[in-house]
Amino acid sequence: MTGTIAQEMKSLLEDALAPESLEIINDSAQHHGHAGDDGSGESHFTLVVCSAAFAGKNRLQRQRMVIAALGDIVGERVHAVAIKASAPGE
Repeated sequence: MTGTIAQEMKSLLEDALAPESLEIINDSAQHHGHAGDDGSGESHFTLVVCSAAFAGKNRLQRQRMVIAALGDIVGERVHAVAIKASAPGE
């Protein structure tokens, strides 16, 4: 994880979800020259989040929680985010 957007996402997710583990993978280089590549080097990410907040929630609910925590980042400043969300023990 590098860059200002990645750092901001880390802070927002930690504050909102208190994850046991959090991995932010910058996939932007794989999309260089494709739709959504704004040249910033921070346009595409994969988020791997394990949080007790996800217990009892289905996949869609978990993704919505992550997107809500990120505010205007997704769709405004980042083109695409892949989310892998799990609860502890899963």
